[in-house]
Amino acid sequence: MQIRIRGTRSLTAGNDPLVVLDGIPFSGTLADISPEDIKSVDILKDASATAIYGSRGANGVILVTSNRGTKGQRTSIAYNTYTGYKTAVKYPMMQGPKYVEFRKLAGKNLVNGIDEADDVNTDWQDLFYRTAIVTNHDIAVTGGTENGNYNVGVNYYKDQAVIPGSEFNRYSIRAALDQEIGIFKIGFSSNNNYSITDGASLGMYGVLSMSPIANPYNEDGSLKRTVRMPQDENWVYTKESMRNLGDKWADTNKAFGSYNSIYGELKIPAIDGLKARVNLGGNYRTSNSGSYTGIGVFNANPDNPNVASIGNTQSTSWTVETLLTYDRTFAEKHKINALAMYSSAQDTYNSSLISRRNIAGDSFQYFNLGQTSTGDNDDITINNGNQTYTQSGLISYMARAMYSYADRYMISATVRSDASSRLAPSNQWHTYPAFSAGWNISKESFMKNVKWIDALKLRGGYGQTSNQSVAPYATLGYLSTRPYNFGSNNATGYYVSTLPNPNLGWEYSITSNFGLDFSLFNNRLSGTAEYYTTDTKDLLLSVNLPVTSGVSSYVGNVGSTQNKGWELSLNGVILDNYNGWTWDAGVNIYSNKNKLVSLASGMTEDQNNWWFVGKPLNVIYDYKKIGIWQTDAEAKQYEGPAGQAGMIRVAYTGDYNPDGTPKRLIGADDRQVLNADPDFQGGFNTRVAYKNFDISVVGLFQSGGILNSTLYGSNGYLNINDGRRGQIDVDYWTPENTGAQFPMPGGPTESNNPKYGSTLGYFDGSFVKLKTITLGYSLNKQWIKSAGMEKLKLYCTIQNPWVIYSPYHKLSGLDPETNSYANDASNMAVAYSGNLSRLLTVGYNTPQSRNLILGLNIIF
Repeated sequence: MQIRIRGTRSLTAGNDPLVVLDGIPFSGTLADISPEDIKSVDILKDASATAIYGSRGANGVILVTSNRGTKGQRTSIAYNTYTGYKTAVKYPMMQGPKYVEFRKLAGKNLVNGIDEADDVNTDWQDLFYRTAIVTNHDIAVTGGTENGNYNVGVNYYKDQAVIPGSEFNRYSIRAALDQEIGIFKIGFSSNNNYSITDGASLGMYGVLSMSPIANPYNEDGSLKRTVRMPQDENWVYTKESMRNLGDKWADTNKAFGSYNSIYGELKIPAIDGLKARVNLGGNYRTSNSGSYTGIGVFNANPDNPNVASIGNTQSTSWTVETLLTYDRTFAEKHKINALAMYSSAQDTYNSSLISRRNIAGDSFQYFNLGQTSTGDNDDITINNGNQTYTQSGLISYMARAMYSYADRYMISATVRSDASSRLAPSNQWHTYPAFSAGWNISKESFMKNVKWIDALKLRGGYGQTSNQSVAPYATLGYLSTRPYNFGSNNATGYYVSTLPNPNLGWEYSITSNFGLDFSLFNNRLSGTAEYYTTDTKDLLLSVNLPVTSGVSSYVGNVGSTQNKGWELSLNGVILDNYNGWTWDAGVNIYSNKNKLVSLASGMTEDQNNWWFVGKPLNVIYDYKKIGIWQTDAEAKQYEGPAGQAGMIRVAYTGDYNPDGTPKRLIGADDRQVLNADPDFQGGFNTRVAYKNFDISVVGLFQSGGILNSTLYGSNGYLNINDGRRGQIDVDYWTPENTGAQFPMPGGPTESNNPKYGSTLGYFDGSFVKLKTITLGYSLNKQWIKSAGMEKLKLYCTIQNPWVIYSPYHKLSGLDPETNSYANDASNMAVAYSGNLSRLLTVGYNTPQSRNLILGLNIIF
């Protein structure tokens, strides 16, 4: 899952926001936090707001506050549960009769494979998918005393995938306590979970690439081990074949995470409003993975050796913060808040992976790699790229002062210094300021008679943030190994692959932000409008070097980017208990435009990484499909002798002769920089309630951008257009179907795909869709109180119910939201390079499902 706050700033350094759980930076993933334990989520965006978190908050901050009790609250017990059923949204693969005709038109693979027949029509997805279950149980005990509060809870969550053998289980326990003891206040929060993930590596290509006219069954009705197509022999993936594997296959990851914080606070008796506080945070996460694939499993060769692997990761982090705050109001108008802070943090990460072939038997799986059937140590693989140890630290000082006059005029100033061990010793420290001001216009005397305005606030901010998100030890360079023969002996040599950089420093961004908050018509309409700019300089970037240097690259501070954008959110109360009816609605819309301002050494482009000065960061560098050639003569003018009607037509960018003919054939110079970013995006929600019933709807929308579907493009190998294997269902060109969107079967090819086949995967990214629809019913309060309950609510939720508008959905029936990174080799046959991972695609990973969920909320 990719999360971006106000766009992408950096090219190769991190762009992920900082997640803070109960005031302490959180080193886990959002999947480690049970949704039932979340009280609120706040997003910090501009430099002034994120300054307190320093360089770690350079890409924005997600503040997650967990549930806690309140003072004086009587003890309550809450039980929340739901169970749901998930059905797969199938990929649109071509079925038997159409596939037979398609193969004939292609003129290739005309002789059926041994297991194929023209009268067979196998829906491989029906044979593979299952109806999956998702379930959740959560119990929480919450309460308070005169001087404190507490919360304790446990949670169990299970989420099966529609792919057999793939599921996620999580067990969580949490606790929080706040207690005042005179002038002291202490507290802690702890979030602990143990999770088991099975079958995460199981992909979909083996299912989708199967010929629909291949018969998976023997004459006696038993399942074949493989099916043979004209050029390929594939292992048969079905629910039954997966179930029959038993000990022949395992893929498990077990993880434990513990995320803890504790604080102590002291009110200084001699000075009213002065407090001293210490925050301590400690996170620990470990995971143990194991996989085993038996002899011949998932392979056409029944004797293909078995293989097992084990992996271990361990990460620890600690944070210490010392804060001194002064919060005081003078003469009921002058409010001052001052904060001084010192913090230090350290992160340590260790991982290892080892694999071995020829395990002695299925019963050993991955539990004993020492048991081998050959006794040959050459079966062991230890890749140095999979063995990692890193440690990095951060030291920070921060001071902030805030002043407010009569709640009308507000100013704040912050200065922070960070020192990162990831950077060169001479450039480890960086100091940066932030300023903000606000004007509460609605508090002015001239606004007293403006009754329809309840609140109106103008605010602005300016500041700098910095980014140190490069790998630890990036300043030291990198040695790589290469085996070679030294006489009659085998030896391993070392060479410099990445140069050290003793001057590597901070990447930093300068941000300006202007906002307007308002509430109108007795708070029936409220909202926020914002505009921002962010200029990022001294990008942390891997710079390629000439081959003659003998070294491939180094990490340096080169290049700059710019982000500009606006955001608008509106919330309205349409009906407020009108004859028992209540209706609320909200919408948010935002737009972000970024561009690359400069690259290293004055370069204007880096074609390998799709970086172009003056263009957005998220671009596609490729040909632009404008249709299908309709005549041979016209196609040959632009494509030469290989041109023919029915092939993909791409835009020609060259010059023309006086007679209107092109001066050259279409070639690499006709590739264009295509902007993949949307024009704007947003979401909407509404809730209607009548007496004890309520219904709520949540949706998303996007306008413009390019949706890159590797299902249809060359990278997926499911649209190779020759009938060799499973084929995505497309409306293809024929002399009788000239308005088709896809080329004629069997046309000109390039690397086994249709020429310009990558362009077939580019779609208009616009969409409007509903994410959830929930119908709830709260039982009568008098009845449930007699049963000893405070609340009892039943609800039903439908997830992913309806795509209202999407050109891609109209063609494919699939969800237009992206689901894969561009460099994810498990979701496409040929992945993009590593630096193109910033681009998101629709790949053939676990299919999206429509979910029907029934739930129950009880409070005692």
